[in-house]
Amino acid sequence: MASCMREWVRIRRSAAPDGRFVADARSARYVDYAALDTACEVWAGELDARGVPAGARVLVDVDDPLAFAVVHLAVIAAGRCSAPVDPDAPPAERERYRVALAPALVVSDRPGRGGVLVTDGGLPGAPSRRGPSTRPGPGSVVLLTSGSTGAPKAVELTEAQLLHTAGAVARHNGLTTADRGYNPLPLFHINAQVVGLLATLVAGAELVLERRFHRTGFWPMLVEREVTWVNAVPAVLTILSRADVPVVPPGLRFLRSASAPLPLVVRELVTARTGVPVIESYGMTEAASQITAMPLDAPVRPGSVGRPVDVELQVVDDAGGPCPVGVVGRVRIRGGGVIRGYAGGAAADRFDADGWLDTSDVGHLDADGYLYLAGRADDVVNRGGELVYPREVEEVLLGEPDVVGAVVVGRPDDVLGEVPVAFVRGAGADLVERLTVRCAERLARFKRPAEIRVVESFPLGPTGKVRRVALREALVAS
Repeated sequence: MASCMREWVRIRRSAAPDGRFVADARSARYVDYAALDTACEVWAGELDARGVPAGARVLVDVDDPLAFAVVHLAVIAAGRCSAPVDPDAPPAERERYRVALAPALVVSDRPGRGGVLVTDGGLPGAPSRRGPSTRPGPGSVVLLTSGSTGAPKAVELTEAQLLHTAGAVARHNGLTTADRGYNPLPLFHINAQVVGLLATLVAGAELVLERRFHRTGFWPMLVEREVTWVNAVPAVLTILSRADVPVVPPGLRFLRSASAPLPLVVRELVTARTGVPVIESYGMTEAASQITAMPLDAPVRPGSVGRPVDVELQVVDDAGGPCPVGVVGRVRIRGGGVIRGYAGGAAADRFDADGWLDTSDVGHLDADGYLYLAGRADDVVNRGGELVYPREVEEVLLGEPDVVGAVVVGRPDDVLGEVPVAFVRGAGADLVERLTVRCAERLARFKRPAEIRVVESFPLGPTGKVRRVALREALVAS
């Protein structure tokens, strides 16, 4: 098969030039494989004409999903480094992006942002040169990430790493040219780039894009578009679990969940309402997205994020030795999609000489190799020497029907060091009292929240992941 992105685009154009690659969820706009192939040639010539060196960073500040898909992939296919950023970022943050990424060129679809202005089809508005161009070498992607806490780190993923994981996603999900996915997740994040765009390219399928999730008309839109799978996050699935399902696409095979832990009750409600399985997965930017996923045809294993998919995974103790089955330890990974270090040598202590990356997540494996995450190492609450894993407590809280969200974080304590505090979204005058009783019935004393706070919302990142650090800061300040 193809060894690089440019070859994949040419193969897909040759096989189905009129086949759609990406389409807009709420309009008739689309980009087919022939147009994508043409765009790759145009951008290669544009970057050459502007003197952008091989491997140099191109900051992609593009708001329109279809235009983003074209520019992002064309930059990589041209042997340069795509540096996608949040198009909604305020001016001060955009300037920090520029300084941190030091791009050789900026591309945007909005006037006044500098650099090259692109059309809604993802082509340069006034191209410097059209025609064939030589490929200077493999392309790449660079993304800024800080995980849950800490200073931002630059993750550089090679074209080979991106395609390795995209191929694994496509094979695991059984994607074919007959599939049509739906993605409402932000394209400047690794999940949508690899699980959405690249896995679709590798499979020769189609991907329906939406700038953000809208519940209004959601199910009829999936039916109209003949969607066969959905790329979602727990926040989206939580909304779907609480709303009526007027109609389900007859060809819908699965809904995929990523980016944050999926509450068991949400998965059960969505499956009960739709009859469609929800496939939980686990990934990170440093692994080009997917690390583990539940098999499509396997029975549900409550609490598990599945088995490793084309990646090596271990759970180890503090000395680096493998943990026995069922024993919680630190999760580490290595493989064809996993980076060997951060740009600039940041956080070098997370990598060892054998290529293992400490993910900073904790969890355990069962006898069949399924992974069960307990949380981030930084999120574990040490209550007087007893370790409280937030996800276990959150699942108990979410079992209360009136609770639609729960997050547990640690609060400093003069005697015990720290204690767990629960933030919940829900309704009912006696909700706190009911949750207190529920925790007393289902949790050991040291795991029970020292306080339960009812809130209207959680601080969220762009992918819908709760910013736990903001909740911890609020506790310290209060």
